[in-house]
Amino acid sequence: MFFNPSAETKQDRIPPNQKQTTGFPVLHYGEVPEYTDLATQWNLRIFGLVEEEVTLSYEQVMALPKGNTTNDIHCVTGWSKLDNEWEGVPVEEVTKLVRIKPEAKYVMLHAEHGWTANLPLKDFLTPGNLFANKHNGEELTPEHGWPLRFVVPHLYFWKSAKWVRGIEFMEKDKQGFWEKNGYNMYGDPWKEQRFAWD
Repeated sequence: MFFNPSAETKQDRIPPNQKQTTGFPVLHYGEVPEYTDLATQWNLRIFGLVEEEVTLSYEQVMALPKGNTTNDIHCVTGWSKLDNEWEGVPVEEVTKLVRIKPEAKYVMLHAEHGWTANLPLKDFLTPGNLFANKHNGEELTPEHGWPLRFVVPHLYFWKSAKWVRGIEFMEKDKQGFWEKNGYNMYGDPWKEQRFAWD
């Protein structure tokens, strides 16, 4: 059965000072990566505080068990998009491939062009997070992170890194790209943690 929430219920799903959009705005820094051959131009490295580093090809990532999730996303620039359907590899399927060391408490996502996003390990491992290759039934466009983007809906959407190439497990938190440029280290949309001083 399809559940169609009332307008009031939908409003309750939108954090303070956000406006709902039915579009999917494109926001990023730098150029959109171009791939002509994923077999030679793309891989996913899992490293840092793990017992043994792993590097996966795109074919190997896509061979992992898939999952689907529906969630709301909230951009730090003020828009919220409700009821997004994602398909991809659940975070738990990726972490099964390595043994994370006990001292690991944080994660840094590495993406093309040196882009990075940091988050606590417990937030990275939240059930429902996934490495998405499809949105609303369609393959992601390059502008939205194809071939793979991380989706962590309970934080501002800049934490959902596009064009993911690496997962680094760390003992201490470090600033990612936007955090170095004044954004909040955590980014809770319900607390409006947009900037470092929030």
